[in-house]
Amino acid sequence: MQKKTLLHPDFKLNGQSFSEEALLTFARLEQASDKDYRVAVGDFLVDWLSETDSVKVFTSGSTGKPKQIVLQKEHMRNSALATGRFFNLQSGESALLCLSAAFIAGKMMLVRAMVLGLELVIVPPSNNPLKDLKENYDFVAMVPLQVTSSLALLNQVKTLIIGGAPVSKELKEQLVVLNTNSFETYGMTETITHIAAKNLKESNFFQVLPEVTIDKDQRGCLVVKAPKVSYEVIQTNDMVELKGSQMFKWLGRWDNVINSGGIKLIPEVIEEKLKPHIPNRFFLFGVKDERLGQKLCLLIEQESVVSKNIIEGIKRHSNLTKFETPKSIYTLAKFVETDTGKVKRQATIDKLFL
Repeated sequence: MQKKTLLHPDFKLNGQSFSEEALLTFARLEQASDKDYRVAVGDFLVDWLSETDSVKVFTSGSTGKPKQIVLQKEHMRNSALATGRFFNLQSGESALLCLSAAFIAGKMMLVRAMVLGLELVIVPPSNNPLKDLKENYDFVAMVPLQVTSSLALLNQVKTLIIGGAPVSKELKEQLVVLNTNSFETYGMTETITHIAAKNLKESNFFQVLPEVTIDKDQRGCLVVKAPKVSYEVIQTNDMVELKGSQMFKWLGRWDNVINSGGIKLIPEVIEEKLKPHIPNRFFLFGVKDERLGQKLCLLIEQESVVSKNIIEGIKRHSNLTKFETPKSIYTLAKFVETDTGKVKRQATIDKLFL
């Protein structure tokens, strides 16, 4: 395994070339830093350069409690190679790491740089990572919050991949007019970040990466076969619409489906229709109801709200059907989040009804 983790000769980190021995020395110095993001870089590089064949990582916890899983280094290397082919990344091109290396997305930016020979620059994770940077970058990964804050500076980025949460319709509209090639990605820790990407200027469908095949189960949920990055077939709870054998549209989570009066409602589909009408963060969920089984409810992140006015406004200005119109509205001052800023829906609902 150690031979396969040898650094690409064109790999640079913060402008400096490294042998494996020198990179390990650098990593140990980073572990002693008083900056958490640098410690995370050092910890991962020490793990990556060790003799073991695997590394331990934690899932995001957005759909449940974070759990520790073991990823094979060979699979991580294969993921990096697939990303390189999909986005036509060339050795010597520049990349920016503005995500924490404590999580899989940040770890994989390091792996891609080492495997593909990219010149990687590391900056502290922040909402606006390009703010004080003058250079241009060929390849950058961000979460939607960072993208929203960086719109005025994205001319510095050639190819941008966006993960961690769905890209809103409003953000997509702001991105498609820029010269930056922006892609929304689909994946999870178990698939070693993305196994598919969607060109926001060209399609509403995700295109899978090389050597990935997809299908649906009887619920309409995505099934992923990616033998280069996972020994197991990955059964998801993501409801999708397939287009051939290589493309799909994400509809929402099976876990979140609401059965209201015999009508199955997918909250994420309805939420897209509501976003232009509600400025704050929000989501839809089901509450037990004697007549309907479950009634559709709206939860908004704010101190208080006049429910009647909002519902009337939604009825007047949105294209919701009567089944998709929320029956009740709740508010909560602060949603429960993961460490990476994703809303934890069930934990937030539990907090609401404490």
